[in-house]
Amino acid sequence: MSALASPVARREYSSMPLRFTLRQLEYFVAVGEAGSIALASERVKVSSPSISAAIAQLEQEFGIQLFVRKHAQGLAPTQAGRQFLAQARQLLADADRLNRLADDLSGTVQGPLRLGCLLTFAQLVVPQLRRRFETRFPNVRVSQREMDQQQIFEGLRSGDLDIALTYDLEIPPDLHFVPLAQLAPYAMLSENHPLAGLPEISVRQLEDEPMVLLDLPMSADYFLSFFKAAGIRPKITERTRDMAVMRSLVGNGFGYAIANIRPLNDLSPDGRKLCFVPLKGPVRPMILGLLMAEGAANVLTVRAFVDHCRDLVTADSMPGMKMPPSGR
Repeated sequence: MSALASPVARREYSSMPLRFTLRQLEYFVAVGEAGSIALASERVKVSSPSISAAIAQLEQEFGIQLFVRKHAQGLAPTQAGRQFLAQARQLLADADRLNRLADDLSGTVQGPLRLGCLLTFAQLVVPQLRRRFETRFPNVRVSQREMDQQQIFEGLRSGDLDIALTYDLEIPPDLHFVPLAQLAPYAMLSENHPLAGLPEISVRQLEDEPMVLLDLPMSADYFLSFFKAAGIRPKITERTRDMAVMRSLVGNGFGYAIANIRPLNDLSPDGRKLCFVPLKGPVRPMILGLLMAEGAANVLTVRAFVDHCRDLVTADSMPGMKMPPSGR
């Protein structure tokens, strides 16, 4: 019989005081990954003094220094801190799996759900989905992060995200994609653009027109692929990573843009009239869907969110997805 198997040893082991809390470890990992207390505070939505206190308590309890301060670069983990960071991540992951197992066994949809969303449509789609899901399952709290496609891949692989709402752009084989809705591309034009009155436009008609490119990883490659397939090159005069900025540039006549999600009204953020014309020809539509790590759908809360999105996200039911027949 092992030492811990004896009744006396079990009593002594069970009475050992816990030297840390999972919350302290969560704050510690957030600082280790963000590189600063301020950035960690934004990530976990807790005040900086609370995070500083948690780190100080861990260092005092274990008698080791976990971080060193670099004047221009924030905080960096010490050698001991790096070892603690690896074990803390593992412990938090194990605790998360234990909580999720308990939820599955009890049949209760509850707990946190970490949702990633592609920058291009986060403002139109995610808040409504979150509100309806949390109303349906009041014991769930959804946290969202707006990201580009590569950041979504990394977040799912690292476990920082449970699931993500995104497009079928270069999905790697180790991640699982659930399609929800098909979104055709369109050209966004200013009210006075010479092509604004057409019922549809080909990329050849846009070849010599100035283009405002939504310059996000993988998204830009998708838009430019239309021109490559036609053997032509667009005349890119402006680049931006922000959909709102793109709409304002278009509205003020700096060029046209291509997108798949349409804003809810025909105005740019600064009040300029916009026109939306479908692209014709061999232009691949984008598939909007859910992305997750293999096996994530075995978790009850994730599975419930997938079903929730299947019920709500269609080309006809969500804002910004359906083009009117006229293209305007």
